[in-house]
Amino acid sequence: MNISILKKISLEQWFMLSALFVNAGNYAYNLILGRLLGPQQFADAAILITFLLVLSFIAMTFQLATAKFSVLFKKQVLNGFLSKIYRYALWTGIVLGIGIVVAAKFLQEIFHTQTRYMFVLFGIGVPLYFIMSVNRGVLQGKERFGKLAITYQTEMLSRLFLTISLLFLLDTATAILVAIGIVVSLVFGLFPFAEEKISLKKGMALSMEDSSRIKKFFLLTAFYELSQIIINNSDILLVKHYFEAYDAGLYASLALIGRVVYFVAWMFVMLLLPKVVQLHKEGKPTAPVLSKYVLYIGLLSFGIILSCYLFPTFVVQLLFGKAYVSIAPLLWKYAVATSLFAISNIFAYYFLSLDTYIPVILSALLGITQVLLIIFFHNSLLEVVLMQIYAMAVLLGVQLVYSLSGLIPRGLPR
Repeated sequence: MNISILKKISLEQWFMLSALFVNAGNYAYNLILGRLLGPQQFADAAILITFLLVLSFIAMTFQLATAKFSVLFKKQVLNGFLSKIYRYALWTGIVLGIGIVVAAKFLQEIFHTQTRYMFVLFGIGVPLYFIMSVNRGVLQGKERFGKLAITYQTEMLSRLFLTISLLFLLDTATAILVAIGIVVSLVFGLFPFAEEKISLKKGMALSMEDSSRIKKFFLLTAFYELSQIIINNSDILLVKHYFEAYDAGLYASLALIGRVVYFVAWMFVMLLLPKVVQLHKEGKPTAPVLSKYVLYIGLLSFGIILSCYLFPTFVVQLLFGKAYVSIAPLLWKYAVATSLFAISNIFAYYFLSLDTYIPVILSALLGITQVLLIIFFHNSLLEVVLMQIYAMAVLLGVQLVYSLSGLIPRGLPR
């Protein structure tokens, strides 16, 4: 009976289950760090975690571009494309990594961390993340969801167990141990590697038309990922800059709890892009896919907001402990902000997969608006949260208006 049920589960459903497992593991990683370190030291660890999220958004440009053109290109053209994008990803990672290492002292001063070496170690691991992201893009585009799930699992599990082990075994700066755990986990995240035989030296030359399409999508995606970085991470970085370490640690715990809806929504994005690209390529309607995923995230968001509103103290105490309880009254409000962002994010990635520009530009503008609002209005943590709610409410509103205006592409004629 159980075996027959397992056989009925599709690869997509397995990936969804795996994504839930990975998100739970990443969540446990953050919760354990919060409990072990306390608000003050957790603030430094949260900066590294935020840097990792920023890095993931930058590298996502390579992953999404790889995923899309893995669907569209045939074997010979695809190999030439992959050869080129692996080289670009590697060099981008090297340049960014060197930049972080060189700027380590400046980063320590601006974010008031205990040591600059946490940034040095992090910078060393940056090139690995970009190679890992291109590999994941191939697996995503080819819908090899089993192997794609394993890469996320190996990264999460290695980071979780190694970091916790180091914290118990070694008596050194906790932020350095967290950085070591992050770098080593990126090595594990490289496996399994896609089977395509790719040369980093040279590949088949791409036509001008294909090169133009790649550049257009790449620039559009990079622009949107920049807006993602601003919206999803600017609040933690600005709070770390404007507030004391204790308050910054409290806010980091608030952000982690409130963002659970965004982390879960991300697994829908992973499934959304290749499906929409394939349907659009075949000239079939794509709007029903968007509606389905928006409904899923909407229901999830409502449940999380309601739980945070009814049981804020219980949730905070259960997840982080008594030291963080003072942040409980802000929990449901932050959940509202992240829910608005998560839903609008589904719209944005949908349009991105169809090479539609306007929603991406709107997202970037609202991301900049959010930063400016926090810069001018940060007298309290409550004010910081309210600024995000205002900005994200407007963002979702304009995404809905655009979607309902009849401008959604219905598919291309065959």
